[in-house]
Amino acid sequence: MKMYNTLSGQKEDFSPQGDEVKMYVCGINPYSDSHIGHAMCYIFFDVVRRYLEFRGYKVKHVQNITDIEDNIIARANRLDISVPELTQKYVERYDEDMAALNVLPAHVYPRAMGEIDKMLEIIQGLVDKGFAYPSKGNVYFRVSNVPDYGKLSNRNLESMMAGVRIEPEEGKEHPMDFILWKAAKPGEPSWESPWGEGRPGWHIECSAMSMKYLGETIDIHGGGQDVLFPHHENEIAQSESFTGKKPVVRYWLHNGLVQMGEEKMSKSLGNLITIREALEKYSADAIRIFSIGSYYRSPLTYSEEILEAAEKGSERLRQVAHSADGGEKSEGQIDTESYRNRFIEAMDDDFGTAQALATLFDLARDMNRLSDGGIDTAEARETLTELGGALGLTFEAPKKPELDVEPLRELLLSTNENRQEAKLGELSRDGLPDEADSLLELITTTRTGFRGAKLWQAADEIRNKLDELGITLEDTAQGTEWKYKR
Repeated sequence: MKMYNTLSGQKEDFSPQGDEVKMYVCGINPYSDSHIGHAMCYIFFDVVRRYLEFRGYKVKHVQNITDIEDNIIARANRLDISVPELTQKYVERYDEDMAALNVLPAHVYPRAMGEIDKMLEIIQGLVDKGFAYPSKGNVYFRVSNVPDYGKLSNRNLESMMAGVRIEPEEGKEHPMDFILWKAAKPGEPSWESPWGEGRPGWHIECSAMSMKYLGETIDIHGGGQDVLFPHHENEIAQSESFTGKKPVVRYWLHNGLVQMGEEKMSKSLGNLITIREALEKYSADAIRIFSIGSYYRSPLTYSEEILEAAEKGSERLRQVAHSADGGEKSEGQIDTESYRNRFIEAMDDDFGTAQALATLFDLARDMNRLSDGGIDTAEARETLTELGGALGLTFEAPKKPELDVEPLRELLLSTNENRQEAKLGELSRDGLPDEADSLLELITTTRTGFRGAKLWQAADEIRNKLDELGITLEDTAQGTEWKYKR
């Protein structure tokens, strides 16, 4: 296996330091719902973990929860609730989102508020070694004492300062020094420390949690490219200064960001699609295919068209995965081992998920062709399911809600006057089907007839009433399609 290491800027052979792969992934700031950008990150690192386990490795996966920071405090104050109340709500919603996306839970989810002692231990150690200094109740990291500061982002202090106006901050020795401990402010949670009441800075928490739960050197550290600098850069500086220059991470992996137009999708910008909103329209497998359908280090642009294509792709795989056995057992018709080798070759080359997905679609195409010819494809179906599972695909059809058919009948009967004008014929209650799906097909046909007769208002009324019942209509080149809201 090879993986691209951000630190070296090249692909490297993967060789974990022990029997257990230690993987740390930067987690959420739980002050609002998670969005599709978060989904891409956590789906990708879920695939990393699944594939490592598929290849026989044992993995210990730790993911932090930043439950104390500026945005959280500000939001809690605006809502007039406590910080723990706010963060607990959105942690629970995040857990629900990840379960819906079939993302495996991390083995440990440490929270910043629960790890203050370890942070204080590291900060005190950095002060004792001359890498940090207290000032007016704050504690700052002294970047000028780290000759290789900037090695992850391939920068140096001079380039960081060049062309950027950095306002001097009272109490800091150097403009790039970053905060480890913040002096307490009114209305903010705070803890006792040797430097007075305060709370930790953002960067120190990951060093503390990674070190406490995985050790001083770990195998894989993951996160989005937006936290490469300054967060991960500062994490390296403070961790390696504390441990005496032991490498904190052996392989740094960073995924590209989801964009809305020209900008990255983010909570702070407000240009986002939440995971919950996406799951109302698309299946978990479709969102996963969208997220891993291209090289993970490249940016990904959110597009309804791309997600629609991903949905259709997931449906093709789903149908093949659940196709019935049939025909005579015929050896050698599908060389499943060649597909397995293609899949492994793609994934072993820096998690080539796009090529791995292409392998699954090629296998599904061959299975369709042979099953149409009466050949049993049971063995190939097992291979498809196994390889798809390594990517976290479920091949499960979205669960249909239990719809009350009576409102659908009433909707159809209410269209009789317009049906006569459109020359579609009158409906009677006794002549209506009993199944929701059949009723919806009839409603869709009725609306198509109204549109053909240019009864636009009547057609819009059908759409609006169905929306209230949890059904969406989509007008495509192939006709109108209805879908259950997920």
